[in-house]
This record gives sequence, structure tokens and C-alpha cells, in this order.
Amino acid sequence: MDAFKRVKSLVGEDNYLKLKNSSVVVFGIGGVGGYVVEALVRSGIGNITVIDDDTVKESNINRQIIATTETLNKDKVDVMVSRALEINPQVKITGKKLFYLPENANTVDLSGFDYVVDAVDTVSAKLEIIERSLNLSVPVISCMGTGGKLEPTMLKVSDISKTSVCPLARVMRRELKSRGINHLKVVYSEETPIKNKDEKGEEKANGRTYPPSMIFVPATAGLIIANEVVKDIINKR
Repeated sequence: MDAFKRVKSLVGEDNYLKLKNSSVVVFGIGGVGGYVVEALVRSGIGNITVIDDDTVKESNINRQIIATTETLNKDKVDVMVSRALEINPQVKITGKKLFYLPENANTVDLSGFDYVVDAVDTVSAKLEIIERSLNLSVPVISCMGTGGKLEPTMLKVSDISKTSVCPLARVMRRELKSRGINHLKVVYSEETPIKNKDEKGEEKANGRTYPPSMIFVPATAGLIIANEVVKDIINKR
């Protein structure tokens, strides 16, 4: 039995081989990134690197595909690697436990990848990932804010220059423009963010609270991103 028989039936043997021979790196294995990796593995991508420094927390269970009562307190990259191999034992997947920032960016060589996925929350990390990818002419797609959103049908694939409503996209447009970057493929939502209705929301290290979130928008954004990666790899000449 061929696990990817229906993939081949849909895209053709030649395009399946493109996917199998491609290498993708995903930064951030949270509500968005976990579904990106899940979909890439199930689509037949042959080489995947996942980068994240976090562990699975109880508050992740409501929306992250790798978060269960059995994976609590485990490193996300280890859980994701194990899950990927359960789906496809032939996938070559590497997990790197790292909180990616400009000061440690040299520890990750992006030049060997066919595609880069930015699914992190930190603006400085996003900018570093994007700038390095573009400088190397490696295709990159970036996810904008999915927290505080409830309507997955309002997600769009667009150029960063055409985004609206999303506060994170607004910041990224400004910061990228200051670096001479005017174009970038992104997934974003035009839904107005919903304010935190819980005064005792989960706090970040800086004292702020995490945005409220459910599974629908982050998961859908992850699947959309994976779809864009697969289509771009197939259509690459």
C-alpha cells in the first residue's frame, strides 16, 4: 500500500517526486506551525526541519496539534518529530530546540532549503528569517497574527503591501519597508482582533497576556501556508 497514492493521483508522479525531494524549514511549532508541519508531512515533503524552543503546556491543548495530556512538558520539536515519523517513517525530519533571534541566527543555514516558513510571534525573529531568506533567494512565507480571531474564512494569502486590519501586519509592513523589503507572501486575517475577555489571561514573561485563541484560525492558517508551499514547489521551474 502506498500512503501517498492519492497525492500522486492528484498532482502526478513527477510533482510528487518534487515534493519528496524538497527541503522545508518551519520556524515555530505552535498553533500555526504544527499544522504546517502536519500538512507538509502528509503531502509527501521529504525533508523537514522544525525550530522551536518551547515545551508543550496545558494552555496549548485547545489549539495545537501536538498538545495532548500525554505530551505535556515535552519539547515541542521532539513531539513534532515523533509525530511526523509515525505518519511517514521515511520522512527526514530534524528538530532544533532554539529561540531564534538575530543574535543566534548564524546557527541556522537557510541556504540549503527550498522553502522557509515563518510561524513565530517575535517581530525581530520574523524580520531576521524573512531578510535572510530573501537575501539568499529562498522562497519564504510569513504568518501574521492569528490570536484574537474566530473566523477562519477571513484569512487571505496576499503580499504584505496589500494587508489591512491586522496589527502585526501593520508593524511588519513598516519594519520591512525600512529594510528595503516591499514584497513578501503572507497569510493574514482581515478580522478585527477580539479583546481578551478574561482579566486573568495567561501572562507572558514581559507581564502582558497572550491573545485569546481557539483552534480554527491558527489551524486553518497553517494548512493554507502548507498549501502555498506545496503549490510553489510544484510550480517552481
